[in-house]
Amino acid sequence: MNAPTYAVLIFLHVASAAFWVGGMAAMHLAVRPAAAATLEPPLRLPFMAAALGRFLRGVDVALTVLWASGLAMFATLSSAGGVHWRVHAMLGLALVMTVVYVWLRARGLPALRRAAAAAQWPVAAARLATIRRLVALNLGLGTVVFAVALVGRAF
Repeated sequence: MNAPTYAVLIFLHVASAAFWVGGMAAMHLAVRPAAAATLEPPLRLPFMAAALGRFLRGVDVALTVLWASGLAMFATLSSAGGVHWRVHAMLGLALVMTVVYVWLRARGLPALRRAAAAAQWPVAAARLATIRRLVALNLGLGTVVFAVALVGRAF
């Protein structure tokens, strides 16, 4: 693969990862706490379901770009004679993060939406709490991926 193509893949990969991890940080550390501090459950829970839905549509695209660019770069590195340990680590972490995301997208968000639409505020709050924990997990894992990608170069 030529250098310009590889540079575009790196850009797409990093931009997608930054969108996903940065978006999780914004949702987890700013949007959710602000909503909890200012909105009662009948407003907060539908708001969070809507905000998460919008964000996760963007993550769908980012995740597709991440996997496509990452696998393309992996194939290039593999054919060039070797893959650094950090690439394997990032791939493993990406698999875990993707499984968490798919569960959150396919099960967590729909459950939150159903409970909020039915005005079942305690159930909706419990679903949002589960989503919050999963986002915190993926945010932590995503931060580790960035550390492995950048600091791991030195080892």
